[in-house]
Amino acid sequence: MLFFLGKDVCRWLAQCQECIGRIPELKGAELHEQSFAGLLSGSPPQAVREKLVRWGVSDFSSVFSRAVGLNAVFSQPPTLESLAEEFLRNYHSYADLMYRCYMESQPHLIVTAANFRFDLYASGEYSRLLESEWAAD
Repeated sequence: MLFFLGKDVCRWLAQCQECIGRIPELKGAELHEQSFAGLLSGSPPQAVREKLVRWGVSDFSSVFSRAVGLNAVFSQPPTLESLAEEFLRNYHSYADLMYRCYMESQPHLIVTAANFRFDLYASGEYSRLLESEWAAD
């Protein structure tokens, strides 16, 4: 599941990078996908933290960073047979190190929720939000 969450997070990171690329004042500011990965895993907006806790995700930092770390290494979910027993027993430690390697692979500006605000939505929640917006039009 972490791998598939990581795919979604990595798509979001790429979208953040794409949006930043359209803002002339931020060009050359060393804002990279790692900047937003650090924001999500380290200091998301308070409303996002509260929503994650309501969803039962108390250690969001580990969940998001490990998901990104696994996606930095694997392009597809590896088969069970392709993974060493050592990796399976200690995948969390390896995923933590993969994330750290990903974060160190690109110099980047560290950003905070004070500068970049966002929200998270569950699939059904987002669908309902879109439906209500369409109904209002």
